Amino acid sequence: MATYPLLVPYTLVELELPVKGRVPLPVRKVAHYKWLRAYLGSPLLTEDGEALPVESKINDSAVTLPLSAGGDLGAASNHPANWFAAYTSPRHEKVVARHLQSRHIENFLPIYTSIRRRTNGCRVPVAQPLFPSYIFVHIPRRESVKVLEVPGVVSLVSTGREPAALPNCEIESLRAGLPQRAFEPHPYLAAGEKVRIISGALVGMTGVLLRRKSNFRVVLTLDLIQQSVAVEVNLEEIEPFRQ
Repeated sequence: MATYPLLVPYTLVELELPVKGRVPLPVRKVAHYKWLRAYLGSPLLTEDGEALPVESKINDSAVTLPLSAGGDLGAASNHPANWFAAYTSPRHEKVVARHLQSRHIENFLPIYTSIRRRTNGCRVPVAQPLFPSYIFVHIPRRESVKVLEVPGVVSLVSTGREPAALPNCEIESLRAGLPQRAFEPHPYLAAGEKVRIISGALVGMTGVLLRRKSNFRVVLTLDLIQQSVAVEVNLEEIEPFRQ
């Protein structure tokens, strides 16, 4: 349990909230004690477990706020988090990822390893962003300004004036499935024989089937950012996709 302050007129109330990992659950500032009680549906309790009447004054001692069954104050459910694509300055993806991590903003930066030959002839592995200048962030839409304040972030990919949310299932599938397969960047591809992956962590994702030597690959495309990734598959893991 961790304790966080909540401002109420004329006093300071301490909230005891569970902590998920190292990131505290969001705390909502409440401006009126009577509304707070009605919102929670149960009375405030003193440290001794006694209920405080609505009319009583709140002193400076700690008060425990009863939590909802979900373990939070319920405010977060009104603003669900979605995945958004943040566009970064060139070659700043890893720096942005570190800034996001330090600010406790959930993010996803797909990395792949390529082999480069140095001037002395040595071949060395180099870790590079899969989608250059893009990183994915998982936030409520109203908190987009927190991402835009991060050094190196240029903008959030938008349609019109609003940041455009990516399908959660696509990003979560990439997070779970890419580490289990061979993959590499691929030029943006929107046409070709469509197939659906029917097994593994990428199940349900659709893409374009390619053949490279003796291997088969499915090119998965994120149309919103016009980026593609080629993922190695076996023929028994795919089926034709008919819309």
